[in-house]
Amino acid sequence: MSVLAIVEQRMAGEVLAAAQQFGSDVKAYSIDLPYTADAYTSAVEELIRKVNPTLVVFGHTYQTRDYAPRLAARFGRTLIGDVIAARFEKKDPPIFVRQMFQGKFNADVRLVGDGPHFVSIQAGAWRAEGSPQVEAFSPSSTTSRQVAEPPFREAARAVDLTAADIIVSVGRGIKEKENIPVVEALAQALGAELAASRPICDAGWLPMDRQVGSSGQTVSPKVYIAVGISGAIQHLVGMKGAKTIVAINKDPDAPIFEVAHYGIVGDLFEVVPALVEELKKTK
Repeated sequence: MSVLAIVEQRMAGEVLAAAQQFGSDVKAYSIDLPYTADAYTSAVEELIRKVNPTLVVFGHTYQTRDYAPRLAARFGRTLIGDVIAARFEKKDPPIFVRQMFQGKFNADVRLVGDGPHFVSIQAGAWRAEGSPQVEAFSPSSTTSRQVAEPPFREAARAVDLTAADIIVSVGRGIKEKENIPVVEALAQALGAELAASRPICDAGWLPMDRQVGSSGQTVSPKVYIAVGISGAIQHLVGMKGAKTIVAINKDPDAPIFEVAHYGIVGDLFEVVPALVEELKKTK
């Protein structure tokens, strides 16, 4: 399958990693043009007609959400948005998995008919590998009915969990705010970022920019340690892309164990201090 990857600086590596999974013939381009939805729609349309790919892949960013549906409509297609995974059956095109109803359900979407097809991938769903080689594309026409303005910027965050290799995340099993240092000590011993499930941040026990989940940050670290987190679907959608998931929970039937690679059934107030002591010995 021939794949065209349209990359932005923020998700360049992730988009290319996904594109390489989807097809063997991959071309990656950035658009050398001040952004307006009007201009980018025309520019990427020109690029698609030049390259003639079967599949066009974007990062699911604010910019993509602004112009990609309009672009897909020009080709009589719809945008399969916010894809979190892909499955392969024999030599058929990939089946894309996207979330519905805030992550309560996953939908499988199969490509039908000739390309080009259009897909955007969720931030954190694929892990960037290396530095992508990207070619800048300058369209033949740069006219636009809109005026370019500074790009949309999300509210500043004190921490970018998406860049962390190791994350220690705490849930309601911590019981009260005064116990947060128990888990914080584990994060410090591992050189990890401290994160949390939504109830912890809603209660004000940790800042909102530490929240992982459907209404927080989506992460894919090398190691994700979930401490006292039951595993509600709203949390799982934000972290199940981690390469290794370790769960610590006293409930052996907690949903978190269904996605964990390693699990410890026990009282976090006993398990976590013991882990910290062992880590100190190794150092």
